[in-house]
Amino acid sequence: MEVVKIENVTRVYQIGKLETQALRGVNLSIESGEFTALVGPSGSGKTTLLQMIGCLDQPTSGRVIIGGKDVTKLNRNQRADMRRGTIGFIFQFFALIPTLTAYENVEMPLLLNGHSPKERQERVMELLKAVDLTDRANNRPDQLSGGQQQRVAIARALASKPTLILADEPTANLDTTNGKQVMDIMKKLNKETGVTFVFATHDPRVISYASRVVTLQDGLIEKDSSS
Repeated sequence: MEVVKIENVTRVYQIGKLETQALRGVNLSIESGEFTALVGPSGSGKTTLLQMIGCLDQPTSGRVIIGGKDVTKLNRNQRADMRRGTIGFIFQFFALIPTLTAYENVEMPLLLNGHSPKERQERVMELLKAVDLTDRANNRPDQLSGGQQQRVAIARALASKPTLILADEPTANLDTTNGKQVMDIMKKLNKETGVTFVFATHDPRVISYASRVVTLQDGLIEKDSSS
């Protein structure tokens, strides 16, 4: 089943009189359960493409279809609903709420989606166990290592049972050991839950985990290979 379909997408940024074409007519399909890396040098368009898939930005032209729905036709509120219900995000800088515990950070999407206290507790503890952090449930981000914070972020991304997880440079701020642990967990969750992972990276450690590597250069797909 097709989770993502990008059809002839362009993205032009206008800053004063300067025009930058970040994407130049990209076509891409991603099937359910894939573990795909978007790779390329800085300025290649990989992060812009990830933002398009995540409904965080709109194309200048072309279509972005997520789960069979053309998100380019949705208004801002509808795109926000799509993000909240269908897509989970993992960011380079973790993006945890510093005043909340690990438990509360993972719980936040469930609160926003109106789940009952019992449902929230069961789901949060299930996810903290999946990322091996049940013993850190009551710790705030400043009491956790970088690797532990990213594992909390992974649990939070999965909280609402999305069909698609997007990760932007998920290991960029981690050492080799923590980066490997984070990628092992993501790969394991991909296999066990079937959730689709798409991540933008230039880290060879991350790329080695991908079952498919899509290489971008100057806003175009240069190469698309599966292992």
